[in-house]
Amino acid sequence: MGVLPVSNKTEDFKQKTLRKIPSVEKVLGGEEIAPLCKKYSRPLVVKALQNRLEQIRKTIVETNGPVDDFIQMLNPTQKDIENEITILTSPSLTKVINATGVILHTNLGRSILSPELINHLTTIAGSYSNLEYDLGEGKRGSRYSHVEQLLCDITGAEAAFVVNNNAAAVVLALNTLAQERETIVSRGELIEIGGSFRIPDILKRSGSGMVEVGTTNKTHFRDYESAISERTAVILKVHTSNYRIVGFTTEVDLHDLVKLGRQHNIPVVNDLGSGSLIDFSPYGLTQEPTVQEVVKTGVDVITFSGDKLLGGPQAGIIVGKRSILKNLIKNPLNRALRIDKLTLAALESTLQLYLDPESVIQKVPTLRMITMPQSELTARTARFKENLLKNLPDAITVQIEEDISQVGGGALPEQHLPTSVLALQSKVVPVQECEKRLRNHKPPVIARIHKDQLRVDLRTVAEEDEEKLVGALCSVFKTDTV
Repeated sequence: MGVLPVSNKTEDFKQKTLRKIPSVEKVLGGEEIAPLCKKYSRPLVVKALQNRLEQIRKTIVETNGPVDDFIQMLNPTQKDIENEITILTSPSLTKVINATGVILHTNLGRSILSPELINHLTTIAGSYSNLEYDLGEGKRGSRYSHVEQLLCDITGAEAAFVVNNNAAAVVLALNTLAQERETIVSRGELIEIGGSFRIPDILKRSGSGMVEVGTTNKTHFRDYESAISERTAVILKVHTSNYRIVGFTTEVDLHDLVKLGRQHNIPVVNDLGSGSLIDFSPYGLTQEPTVQEVVKTGVDVITFSGDKLLGGPQAGIIVGKRSILKNLIKNPLNRALRIDKLTLAALESTLQLYLDPESVIQKVPTLRMITMPQSELTARTARFKENLLKNLPDAITVQIEEDISQVGGGALPEQHLPTSVLALQSKVVPVQECEKRLRNHKPPVIARIHKDQLRVDLRTVAEEDEEKLVGALCSVFKTDTV
């Protein structure tokens, strides 16, 4: 019988080692781990131990290193289990420092909230509230009353209410108005939003049939007009807030669609996506239709997000004609889509800031970051660099570079915001390793890699987090070896 190949010897040794992994009960009864059951609850220690043993099993199976290393893993220490307990009892959802320059970063939670809002949110979260209680009448009230008048005052709409996100708002509107009937929509507006949610899928889930008109780049008034039939229930216009078609293009103005809808007694629904309540053009940014402007067209229903250009919590805001919105509210599906008291508290506080148009830009963090001029960022980045250099090793090069920030979140897709970034590079540690170390720091820091540099954009970093960011960068770069 021949000698087993090295790889087979390794696999054979792995299998023997796996069989030596002790049982949970055996480890619990040992002198090393048993005292932990007095310090913590037994179920918590058991869960931590199970996780640790599973990690050992996985490491043995997946590691291709020296087989002798496996033996060292078989007996979890008290420190191992306490570390696992710390992980189990720590929230997975945690604060991160966003140094990417992407303001509405979908993966990092989009809009951050203003301090005024957070104070109100804390109060509501920690106490009972008049969520659905009319204090004046002493009887049951409506949760929508806390934001309806605010939304009407700000947008000029007849009526308003809120669900949990904009996709839900569109589904609710189409389900109420066009279930088992048809919705007309331009082919150029069959967009896909984050997470692979597509307008055709949303239409299907709403129970409405879809009638596509026009082509990808050109849709004419006559296309909508000729598509109307006795089965037509809604004309849908979708604002392409996450992309642009340029060049040889034609689309039908919303005013014309509203006229067409009225001629045939067909409601027009406008999905604005990341709806804005302010005009960004005075700040040198791309013109976006504001909700107020769209309301003036006389459109029947408008839906938009609360956590994008509005700068509030995730919510789907619906404004429009009272005669139509009252039917949306009565739809049983609305019960499944309604927002909770914390979202309402956050949205109410955000909307109240819009009552003062002169100060809202500075008070809503999303708006402040979008409109922040490059000159301010350049000066701030220079100060940050000076502070950072006091603690960095000589093996690190630090430069200030001109770059581009992004609005993100599917909003203002063509708009690049000029910015100044800190570009860091180690002569020893690969940039990918530096980025990984930042992600695993406490608090985690998310930065960008560009041209083999680690790039930090202070546009999306709160001033109160600058010292933490300095500490994180110094910690990451203090080791000159991988």
